[in-house]
Amino acid sequence: MATQASHGSTIIPCLRYRDAHAAIDWLCKAFGFEKHAVYDDDDGGVAHAQLVYGAGMLMLGSVRENEFGRNFVQPDQVGGSETQCPCVIVRDCKAHYEQAKAAGAVIIDEYAEKDYGGAGYSCRDPEGHLWWFGSYDPWAEA
Repeated sequence: MATQASHGSTIIPCLRYRDAHAAIDWLCKAFGFEKHAVYDDDDGGVAHAQLVYGAGMLMLGSVRENEFGRNFVQPDQVGGSETQCPCVIVRDCKAHYEQAKAAGAVIIDEYAEKDYGGAGYSCRDPEGHLWWFGSYDPWAEA
């Protein structure tokens, strides 16, 4: 049986970026994440970072050639394809969309009201990672 964490999320996406410091700054500016922790590595990159949005968290680090790192490819290495996409619940989806678009997010699916409730859009960040943002909250009481 699954258990709920005392706070925060029990599933945390992890991404790799070639320029992780720039990605952190952009994700905070464009998407509204806040730095929770950033640990630099000895090469000027990011060994590990934690960004938070509401009760959710994203972990990220610099692209590196190690045992774990060899399991990742960057979107531009596979024609922009992704095998997963972080989905982030936002309160004001339209305002979030406008903020991300103004910061240079590449919009994939324009902002739209959804038949199943709420609104949403998808976009790519500067290194090509796919994101979905929406106001539909599957945890909300029906």
